[in-house]
Amino acid sequence: MTTPVAVHPLVSPWGRFGLYSFFIDAPEPAIVDTGIASSPAEGMAPALEAIGRRIEDVRWILLTHGHIDHIGGAHALWELTGRRAKVVIHEADAPMLRARQAHVDEYLSGRGQYLQDPDGEAKQIGAANAVISGEMEPSMLVRGGETLSLGGDVTVSVHSIPGHTPGSVAYVIDGQDDVFVGDAVQVHGAANGFPGYVDPSGYRSSLEYLRDEVRPRHLYLGHPYRRSDGTPYGVELDESQAREALTESLAIEAHVGQAACGCLADGLQESQSPYSPFAPVARELGYDGDPTLEPSPFFTTMNGYRTQSTTTSFQRSVRNHG
Repeated sequence: MTTPVAVHPLVSPWGRFGLYSFFIDAPEPAIVDTGIASSPAEGMAPALEAIGRRIEDVRWILLTHGHIDHIGGAHALWELTGRRAKVVIHEADAPMLRARQAHVDEYLSGRGQYLQDPDGEAKQIGAANAVISGEMEPSMLVRGGETLSLGGDVTVSVHSIPGHTPGSVAYVIDGQDDVFVGDAVQVHGAANGFPGYVDPSGYRSSLEYLRDEVRPRHLYLGHPYRRSDGTPYGVELDESQAREALTESLAIEAHVGQAACGCLADGLQESQSPYSPFAPVARELGYDGDPTLEPSPFFTTMNGYRTQSTTTSFQRSVRNHG
């Protein structure tokens, strides 16, 4: 690449969250992640106009993963491009783009088991209907290892980084090592103060891969994830900050994992605690956040360790009896 490609953050509000997308100012312009249904028209279009760009000219919509606050605006953005943009997502998270019901199913099979909310399913259905602009088939499914041409000599490589979701990916602008990871680097979490991931082993391996192999010069995050003292990193990290965030995320996962595995080994016990049946984990970690606030990363992560523990026990049983 001869001339560096500019990257511009595009911010859209949503409740207590800021939703961050990123504009890659390439010959074939790209937007990474799309916020919710209102984000393209109310957030992205005015921001692009302010820098002399048009949303109609966007030719790539690159989705880092399938969560509602990252894919909710995809259909609306695609429509604003005259349906000319290519919509890219990992095959494992593509069901979240194809159907609102997939978000409800994810809730019911994961964190919803622990939240004791009789209206939980209805709330998820309402949220999916309100903030997902439309169901759609992606233009391109990726697995990791692909290279996308954004015109001229600008290419973006795709890297599979499962953990936060099965289909989380990193997009890397080749030659300048700008890396977009969505929510795959959690540090101490965002507004809820707890890191969220469905696959602990995948999350740990992906963090190591980003730190040791990808080695970002600039790391772009989906939210302002927080340090141990609660101060946010922001969403545009330089090389030093990126390595710090990745290293800290690994240390936090090790601490959370030790507490979770100890709790699982002792046997889960139901209680009146809002963290039940993982109250010992919250106590050991000193976590006092509200576990019912969506997206409820505490229970999402605890269910990940529980699932991992069950799978590991099953695999061990197969090996011992094979």
